[in-house]
Amino acid sequence: MRELAADGIPVAVSCRVLKLSRQPYYRWLAAPIPEAVVIEAYRADALFDAHRDDPEFGYRYLADEAEAAGQPMAARTAWRLCSANDWFSAFGKGRAKNGKKPGPPVHDDLCAVVDADGRTRHEFRADGPNQLWLTDISEHHTNEGKLYLCAVKDAYSSRIVGYSISSRMKARLAVDALEMAVVRRGDVGGCVRHSDYAEVFVNPKNQYLA
Repeated sequence: MRELAADGIPVAVSCRVLKLSRQPYYRWLAAPIPEAVVIEAYRADALFDAHRDDPEFGYRYLADEAEAAGQPMAARTAWRLCSANDWFSAFGKGRAKNGKKPGPPVHDDLCAVVDADGRTRHEFRADGPNQLWLTDISEHHTNEGKLYLCAVKDAYSSRIVGYSISSRMKARLAVDALEMAVVRRGDVGGCVRHSDYAEVFVNPKNQYLA
């Protein structure tokens, strides 16, 4: 608008062409949007895009995706923006519409056992190969940024049967590792897969491997 006015085009004409009212425009000139507000809006937009693509991710992973999209921010900032906009992980601690916390995830933990004292713990034991696979993801810092490694271990032999490496924490990271394990081991019908990374492994994108 200012550039057009400098070229001799009246503000009234520019507003009419752009279908803007002059009074709001002048109010904006008197009190423009602070730069901090604009930066936060771009950050929120990047978080929303990441949440839309992977609703299972928590705010830390969303912050990593936002940084990859050119909007770096502290984890605390990502948490504040996600909380303010109700962008919770599909498997996280969001609240239901009635204000109550949702119940536990709807899936069976086949490795959980209850001891004599009534405490629930995990037993990772197998009587043969391809009965129980343990999966995990580790994060490594390099000179070029973060690197994520996903590995699949057979509980019977303690051997790594599949793995994948990526610079992005995406569902594809888990899919690639599981696909490698399935191809290498062949018949894996009835195999139980356990992971603490529900955000990635309990993902519709790789449920066909379950």
